[in-house]
Amino acid sequence: MTMPGTARTIQLVARRELATRVRSKSFLISTVLIVVLIAVYVLLFSIMGRSSSVKVGLSGQSTGIATQLRTATSALGKQVETSSVGDQTEGEQQLLSGKLDVLVLGALDAPTVVVKSTMDPTVLAALNSLVRQQAIQGVLAQNGLKPTVLDAAENVSVRPKALQPEDPEQGQRTALAYIVGFVLFFSIQTFGVSVAQGVVEEKSSRVVEILLATIRPWQLLVGKVIGIGVAGLLQVVVIAVVGLGLARSSGALTLPDFAVGSIFSALGWYLLGFFLFATLLAAAGSLVSRQEELQSVITPVTLLPVLGFVIGLNLMVSEPNNVTSTVLSLIPLFTPTLMPGRIALGIAPTWQVVLGVLLMLAAIALFSWLGGRIYANAVLRTGARVRLRDALRCAEGR
Repeated sequence: MTMPGTARTIQLVARRELATRVRSKSFLISTVLIVVLIAVYVLLFSIMGRSSSVKVGLSGQSTGIATQLRTATSALGKQVETSSVGDQTEGEQQLLSGKLDVLVLGALDAPTVVVKSTMDPTVLAALNSLVRQQAIQGVLAQNGLKPTVLDAAENVSVRPKALQPEDPEQGQRTALAYIVGFVLFFSIQTFGVSVAQGVVEEKSSRVVEILLATIRPWQLLVGKVIGIGVAGLLQVVVIAVVGLGLARSSGALTLPDFAVGSIFSALGWYLLGFFLFATLLAAAGSLVSRQEELQSVITPVTLLPVLGFVIGLNLMVSEPNNVTSTVLSLIPLFTPTLMPGRIALGIAPTWQVVLGVLLMLAAIALFSWLGGRIYANAVLRTGARVRLRDALRCAEGR
């Protein structure tokens, strides 16, 4: 079946833009740089995680407290690796070489503890507790009492009742909200501005005049937005896949199923946000003929999302059910970066997500129509900057 002329034209423009962006050095360098930064971060996180454990060597009777020591320190939030050491001389050599952090030897109720310079306070507290237990059991045994007589007392503890129990996944949800929100915000802004830069470049070089001799302005605009949008989506997918793969394979971050779903659903929000901003930025770029003038016309378009993102995301993370962040997440200019974060935090009900999508689609339709007409009216006018009022007036007159 032959593709209709309009669809075929848009496809050709989109394919040209996609190929140009993907093959550009800036795209390749930025993608590789982000992937390398993610890999370095995960590597450093893994190394720091391993180096946070304390290596304890046990010799003689002290080897009997290996399991108890690991359990006690784990309860205090510290990981301990225990190993058996032949004698004190061997243990001290391992301390000096860095293979051990702590050497414990001698009797269980009064061990000798040797360190190279300083001792981790958590391990010291755990050892003191174990030594006291061993001493108490020794005294009980000397007086003919069984150690089990203290079991009931040892089991007595305070068990607080939480009115609002903490979500064990809250930390991961918060980190995910920050990461997803920032990546989407950065990508939408970056590739949206690329659309505006491309418009100005074609306008200043007069290439647009050649293109518009054979195709309509709105076809050129739609093809440009689709092509650059797919390039941006490709980069976001690469970042997401590499980030997830590295985080899960290294064990640096344990991501439950909801996290994977949140990240990949964010791709849809990227598309909605990009098409909204790209159309506005393309229309803004068509008002000027030089790259030096571009920043002045796109600043109003890019500034509001920046303020909404900074204010909304911080309010959302510090107080998830904040009314301000909830309202901002339903405003189309802020929805693509704030709503995915609320979804990651698990605080966005289904009706709000659906409403956000519908409002985004309505805003895209409105701004695409308005931006397309401004673009069509201003893109062929070179020289002085076209005033928005004039572009709107001419657009309304068409």
